[in-house]
Amino acid sequence: MEKFLYGLIFPLIFLNCGGKSEGNKKVKSTKAEYAEIEINSPAFKEGEIIPIKYTCDGENISPEIKFGEVPSGVKSLALICDDPDAPAKTWVHWVIFNIPPDLEKLPEGIEPEKTLENGANQGINDSRNIGYCGPCPPSGSAHHYHFKIYGLDEKIDAPPGITKKELLNKMEGHIKAKGELIGLYKR
Repeated sequence: MEKFLYGLIFPLIFLNCGGKSEGNKKVKSTKAEYAEIEINSPAFKEGEIIPIKYTCDGENISPEIKFGEVPSGVKSLALICDDPDAPAKTWVHWVIFNIPPDLEKLPEGIEPEKTLENGANQGINDSRNIGYCGPCPPSGSAHHYHFKIYGLDEKIDAPPGITKKELLNKMEGHIKAKGELIGLYKR
């Protein structure tokens, strides 16, 4: 009797392995895939130290950020810079959106204006200011600063001064391409 139950139960258990079941169909979990946008800076390379000029210990100006080719269908770009190593939470250093997709770079030293000449809007950082706020970690180990570029299939319908969270909510379902540049800084 025991062999009979094992012979009946084990095959039933293994029938449901290897994917989500929807009736008799197996459904694979899917993860969104995005095209890649190259992002770099002449000020620092991936994984290298961000020069003091771009931090609170220097001039506290935004570094030049260059973008590679943007995939077709992208109508605007957005950039978020944040520090996930901050003590209390991920600290947001820069939010900028509605960047024209034909723009090849953000120049060094973008002024803290709500709307730029090219039509891009700047959001609010975690210092509660418009525009860029450079790295300013507590002393200790190096923090990682993530400059994330997003290619969107539409312009964001939002006023300047929105937060990272508000921008991410607005971008949901509209991200077609991504890229990331990580720089380090420590004091």
